[in-house]
Amino acid sequence: MASLKRTVVIGAGVAGLTTALQLAKTGKYDITVVAKFTPGDYDIEYTSPWAGANWMCFSVDEYSEAGRFDVETYKVFKKMLVEHPEAGIWHRKCICYTREKDLEKNSEILGPLINKRPWFSKYVDNFEELSSEDLPAGIAHGFRYDSFCLNIQIYLPWLQSQCTMNGVKFKQCVLKHIKEAKSHHLSGEPAELIVNCTGLMACKLGGVMDSKLYPGRGQVVLVRNVVPAMYEVSGTDDADDELTYIMSRPGGGTVLGGCFQPNNWNPIPDPNMTRRIVRRCLEICPDLEKEGPIDIIRAHVGLRPVRVGGARLELDTSFEDLCPVIHNYGAGGAGYQSSYGMADTVVSIIEKHCI
Repeated sequence: MASLKRTVVIGAGVAGLTTALQLAKTGKYDITVVAKFTPGDYDIEYTSPWAGANWMCFSVDEYSEAGRFDVETYKVFKKMLVEHPEAGIWHRKCICYTREKDLEKNSEILGPLINKRPWFSKYVDNFEELSSEDLPAGIAHGFRYDSFCLNIQIYLPWLQSQCTMNGVKFKQCVLKHIKEAKSHHLSGEPAELIVNCTGLMACKLGGVMDSKLYPGRGQVVLVRNVVPAMYEVSGTDDADDELTYIMSRPGGGTVLGGCFQPNNWNPIPDPNMTRRIVRRCLEICPDLEKEGPIDIIRAHVGLRPVRVGGARLELDTSFEDLCPVIHNYGAGGAGYQSSYGMADTVVSIIEKHCI
């Protein structure tokens, strides 16, 4: 019987944990996850705990890698609803509105969400266009479909526990250079594979220093108020880099958003933006205050790991005297909704080139 391949996964965000889990399930790898932060930690460098975490596809088309990752992950989330009700994933209707003033808009952020019938309509359950009677004032068209929202306070620890149940071990430490990962496998022997899931911090990791990565700053407001669905609107009148969306997480409050501010590293929430976010969300969904006035838990900021040209998902053989390195980072705001599609691609790359 062949020995398990010693593997180090760098990073314990949603990408690193999902990749470690999918590798572990094959039964071919002895995995150590090496990370500065793990579930339960909060730091601006650690993006996953700050995310809204839902499935709301904004990939440009079904033939793109990103589109394929989203579709594959949708299938997994749907299956997990039945098989793992404890994971913190809930079914939610997603309602998307396109404003009349945005009809000619070409949004790189929202992509197909402003189309009347987006490409992903054939891959999701119960897609339907909204009738004119269902549209708020100023909305040209809209649609709804069955989607998912994740409570990350439940999901990330659950994901780590699944890794542990499948034999994955964890080590918290700080790496200055990717080559250091080779010596951190908990067997005490050198790693034979390294998977880099460092997200935005890949732009600062020695040996990688990816200049194509940049932060897409997002600010959201977490409230105790609940609504029965998720909502997204095509634009705002406040600023080009501000957004309107609502993500209801049963048992975990409701996330109100937001913004997308490229190359902004500021971790401090802007109180004026908080007020604008709440106002916009109430305009599109007055039911937020159906059971009482807005009750804010907190406003917070997360930095999406955006990469020019899309996520980096590839084998890297450029290092001398180092085992094969596979990169999996740069999913931007799609980290959760593409997580299983990207992780399974890592498994395929390794089995094709490294086994």
